[in-house]
Amino acid sequence: MLARLRKPLRKPSVIPGFGLTLGFTVAYLSVLVLIPFAALGLKASGVGWSGFLDIVTDARVQAAFRVSFGCAFLAACINAVFGLLVTWVLVRYSFPGKRIIDALVDLPFALPTAVAGIALTTLYAQNGPIGGLVEPLGWRIAYTPLGITIALVFIGLPFVVRTVQPVLQDLEKEVEEASASLGANRWQTFSKVVLPTLFPPLLTGFALAFARAVGEYGSVVFISGNMPMKTEIVPLLIIGRLEQYDYAGATAIAVLMLLASFLLLFLVNMLQSWSQSRTRA
Repeated sequence: MLARLRKPLRKPSVIPGFGLTLGFTVAYLSVLVLIPFAALGLKASGVGWSGFLDIVTDARVQAAFRVSFGCAFLAACINAVFGLLVTWVLVRYSFPGKRIIDALVDLPFALPTAVAGIALTTLYAQNGPIGGLVEPLGWRIAYTPLGITIALVFIGLPFVVRTVQPVLQDLEKEVEEASASLGANRWQTFSKVVLPTLFPPLLTGFALAFARAVGEYGSVVFISGNMPMKTEIVPLLIIGRLEQYDYAGATAIAVLMLLASFLLLFLVNMLQSWSQSRTRA
C-alpha cells in the first residue's frame, strides 16, 4: 500500500485534453470516412472475387478509367505549371484589377459545377464562340477528352493557387537578393532557391487538384458527351449502374476507383514528405 502511495503520479500531458480530442477525431473520421468505406467494400464483396474481376476488367470500365485518370492527371499537371505562374503574378506584381483577378481564382469554388459544365459546353461546342472558331481547322473541343481536360483544369486551378500563395508570400526577398549578390542569374535563383521552397506546397496543390478532378461529375458530364469507350467518365458509369439497380457493379467500380485514387495520393504524399525532408536537410 505504501509503495503505491509513494509511486509518482503520471506526468501530465504537454497538450491538455489530447486524449479527449484524439478520441473525438477518431470517432468523427470513423463515422464520416471509415464506416462508409467499409460498407462500400462489404457491398462490393457480395459479387465475389471472380465477379469483381469480371466487372473491373470489362473493356468499357477500363476505357472509363483511362479517360478519368488520364484527363485528371493531365489537368493537374497543367494546373501545377500555370497555377504557379498565376500565383507568382498575384504575389510579386501590383497592377490595376489585381483584386478582381484574385477573386476570379476562387470562382470555381463558388460556382455550381453543373453551371460551369453548361457554360464550358456553350463556349467550346461546335456552334459556340470558341468551338466555332477552331471547327474549320478540323479541331473539336467539346465532346472530346480535350474538353474534359479543360473542364478539369477550370475546377482544379484554385487548389494550386491557394496552396502555393501563402508560402510564396512568406518567402523573404532577402534570400533572392543574397543569391543574386553571389552571382546567380534569375533562372538559377528561381530553380535553386525559390522552387525548392515552393515544391512541397505545389505538390500538395497538384494532389488536391488531381483528387478533385478524378471524382468530378457536374462540370464534365455536359462537355464530355458521355460516349462509351471514348469520353465516358467513371462517375457517370457508376451512376448508370445505379440507375439500372446494379448496386453490386456500381460499388465494385467505386471500390476500384477508391483504391486507385488512394494509391496515387499515397505516392504523392510520400514524394511530398521526401521533398520536405530534403529541403530541411
